[in-house]
Amino acid sequence: MRRLLTLLSAILCLGAAPAPVDLTALLAAAPAPNLAAYRLFKDKAGKEPNEGLTPYGLNTPLFSDYAEKQRYLYLPPGRTAHYRQKGVLDFPVGTTLVKTFAYPADLRSPTRAVRAVETRLLIRKKQGWEAQTYVWNSDQTAAVLKRAGARIPVQTIGKDGQTLAIDYAVPNVNQCKECHSLGGVMTPIGPKARNLNGDYAYPAGLENQITHLQKAGLLVGAPALDKIPRSANWVDQAAPLSDRGRAYLDANCGHCHNPRGAASNSGLFLTWETEKPSQRGIGKRPVAAGRGSGGLEVDIAPGHPDASILLYRMASQEPGIMMPELGRTLVHQEGLDLIREYLAKMPP
Repeated sequence: MRRLLTLLSAILCLGAAPAPVDLTALLAAAPAPNLAAYRLFKDKAGKEPNEGLTPYGLNTPLFSDYAEKQRYLYLPPGRTAHYRQKGVLDFPVGTTLVKTFAYPADLRSPTRAVRAVETRLLIRKKQGWEAQTYVWNSDQTAAVLKRAGARIPVQTIGKDGQTLAIDYAVPNVNQCKECHSLGGVMTPIGPKARNLNGDYAYPAGLENQITHLQKAGLLVGAPALDKIPRSANWVDQAAPLSDRGRAYLDANCGHCHNPRGAASNSGLFLTWETEKPSQRGIGKRPVAAGRGSGGLEVDIAPGHPDASILLYRMASQEPGIMMPELGRTLVHQEGLDLIREYLAKMPP
């Protein structure tokens, strides 16, 4: 009889719905020591999002040493985000942005033999946003909190078919604050309306993300799609080259190079909204010269990419010269090629 009861109990458990996301744990004063405590995923490997998590993507994402990224948005039950034309959406307390960084065994097959490296959380608490980073073990069965950051060796096959060795950098708490600082306050970077105004391949099919969030009751206050700004997709050959170039610089540089960012004193603002040519670096001399300038005179020399400090720093891997200075250890050759072409064809 005891064996029969045990078997019946196991069968019932198999059919039971997973426990919901633990909002109390997300809003606790201290971060959980392991990612599983939040119940954001149904499985130990963090591949099956729990109920309440919505996948999303960005029109042009930040380059992170060729890592594949899976993003999810969690809103507490019954809560909604409010539309903002500029900046990130207005998210309620309890909102959690989940982003897993992972590498396939071969970058030419991005969905096969994928190994997760870390999962980052941005949690909207009453006092503001808080960043937490969890590093996955080699068995892909658990992710533990790493506040001090870490270096993780990653080996994969590059898009050229050659072995690619990466000294992957997990950021520490202070580095998270540096990139996510806006006016000295931590804030998300990616989920702006203009970055979400594009199609995403949901399980039910392709759909505009703004429309999807509205239908799901997760976003209110948005105007018609044709009234919402839209950042270009940097790899979309059908988009104007200038839009692609500016979208790439916005995603990879604009979080610091803006009037309220960590590089505000540079006077170089690379956000999508910046219109003044000198603020975008065109013909602009750097505030402080030095080895970071490479002996060049202006941030952007239209028509002359190799005379542009911006391209020189993007092409470097040397600390103190390379830009962005955080978030990458490799040169993004495809992005560098795009910006070279963008600058070469920029009218004087």
